[in-house]
Amino acid sequence: MTFNYKNFLKTLGPGILFASTAIGVSHLVQSTRAGADYGFALVIFVILANIFKYPFFEFGSRYANATNESLLFGYKRQGKWVLFMYFLITLASMFTVVAAVSFVCSGLIIELLGIQIDIKIVVLLLFAFCVAILISGKYGVLDSLIKLLAITLLISTISAFIIALLNGPALKTDGFSPPIIWNESGVFFLIALMGWMPTAVDMSIWTSIWTIERIKQTRYKPTLEETLLDFNIGYVFTIILSLCFITLGAYFMYGTGEELPNNSPAFAAKLVGLYTKSLGGWSYWLIAIVAFSVMLSTTIAVFDGYSRAIESTFELLFDLKHSYIIYLIWLIIVAFGGYLIIWFFLDDFKLLIDLATSISFLIAPLFAIMNYRVMNANNISIEAKPPQWLNLLAILGIVFLCFFAILFLFRNWIF
Repeated sequence: MTFNYKNFLKTLGPGILFASTAIGVSHLVQSTRAGADYGFALVIFVILANIFKYPFFEFGSRYANATNESLLFGYKRQGKWVLFMYFLITLASMFTVVAAVSFVCSGLIIELLGIQIDIKIVVLLLFAFCVAILISGKYGVLDSLIKLLAITLLISTISAFIIALLNGPALKTDGFSPPIIWNESGVFFLIALMGWMPTAVDMSIWTSIWTIERIKQTRYKPTLEETLLDFNIGYVFTIILSLCFITLGAYFMYGTGEELPNNSPAFAAKLVGLYTKSLGGWSYWLIAIVAFSVMLSTTIAVFDGYSRAIESTFELLFDLKHSYIIYLIWLIIVAFGGYLIIWFFLDDFKLLIDLATSISFLIAPLFAIMNYRVMNANNISIEAKPPQWLNLLAILGIVFLCFFAILFLFRNWIF
């Protein structure tokens, strides 16, 4: 089959939206912290997380193309109890996720404006803005702009990465000794790092929803190869950026005695400073605006993704007709719950991030198993079923996720 460029442009979108959402907290915050605290010691775990999670995200795009349904319909086909389990797990995790991404975004707002203002007020205004954008239906326009800004962030980050390599790492302080990975705090951060690397596994549901919405928008049904190419471009995009951010943290901060601050505004200032150290002072406003825009995109996408997913779950569970009112109700619930979580973690920015990402990792095996079962169900045509190598990688991925989830529980809660 020959490649049709025009048709692929009609397909392109969900993969880039996936990438622009994924490169928020996991990359800007966690990857930078990994490099700053542990140098390159955690790179292998970042690579493994990306490899072993790949099938479960790919299944979201594959299932949507094969069935014209989101993964939630596949969950229901497995039994309503599977869908109900998803509903309960999502309720237990989504508020910390919303709080984490909005906390980072609010810090970047304060850094960008350069004013002293209570972050609780900034978060409240941010939430109001996100809800207003989604209610007004203007997210499509914002999303188009974010795709351009995400490409700008990619170019800027790779440029800073190359310059950092050319200049070499900062000198380490006298008496520096590498931190221990396998103690309690090390394992906790390792799980937190992999929890959103490249993002939470349950986001595969959003990818399937976005794939369906793209088909409705363009009125073009892409081939399976076109849909997977769109997804793979976004996935590679996230892997490259994660390695770049680890390098920036390792080259500029590892062993120097500097630490990333434990409050959102100061962290944002330090993050932007990593770029200006490499690219020069001229880049400050470019990087600050782009980083803020990417985090704003992530925040809005998280609001929209959870609200859409829970709305659809609610309708499938109770056999309700599609209703915009249900979406609005869950949108408000998501905002309210996220704001309450932030109140509890105002003075411990890093703990909130680690908690949200760790929860995502602990529930990842459940979503991995559900996605595997759905993609290999009888309603999937032979042509659309995953190839043997992908199914094998999925099984290894489930083992990988279960192993580290058990290690985390054993190391941090049992002993």
